Amino acid sequence: MTAADFLPQRISLPALRDAVQDCRGCELYRRATQAVLGDGDPRARVMIVGEQPGDEEDVAGRPFVGPAGRLLDRTLQAAGVPRAEVYMTNAVKHFKWVPRGKKRLHQKPGSAEVEACKPWLEAELAAVKPEVLVLLGATAAQSLLGRSFKVTRSRGVLFASRFAPVTLATVHPSSLLRIPDQVERRNARALFQRELELVADVLREGVAMAGLPASLEASR
Repeated sequence: MTAADFLPQRISLPALRDAVQDCRGCELYRRATQAVLGDGDPRARVMIVGEQPGDEEDVAGRPFVGPAGRLLDRTLQAAGVPRAEVYMTNAVKHFKWVPRGKKRLHQKPGSAEVEACKPWLEAELAAVKPEVLVLLGATAAQSLLGRSFKVTRSRGVLFASRFAPVTLATVHPSSLLRIPDQVERRNARALFQRELELVADVLREGVAMAGLPASLEASR
């Protein structure tokens, strides 16, 4: 049994949001409070994909409501990307965690768990049909572009993929929160903002302005 067995017959975001709560495609559902599907306008031009819901997202039932999400919201605003134009989701829909005292700490999902959850992400892509797809971090990027794709090698490059006319891979904002040096952290956040400004350029000027290379999937 896979996550595909739990997809609704007719793909729509409301139907997906209801159906995902019954998903037993992998074992992560056993320890999560709930499944967390994406959030945003179903006609959004931009779709942002992260790794998985965190502790706050698991409780709230919405993606990107924790510290990394708040940083992402601020950066989108500074970059000129309207939040109303963005649909946010994650590659994995259940929170994977390990206990540390009274806290639940994030644990990176394994490749089998990412693959098991892929039908939900592909269904969201089919429902939203984004003009621009932004992949935050290695888990999100490799879930769609293959395990050999390296964000460190291809971050900040606009390219066409089979999932969206414009695709961009970059770091996850949670990694920016973990940088201890103040100057390094400020520079890293500035670079992240410049990459999101590329998304704003596409929204403003259209896909043709990007001069996109062919898909990077096969070459990474």
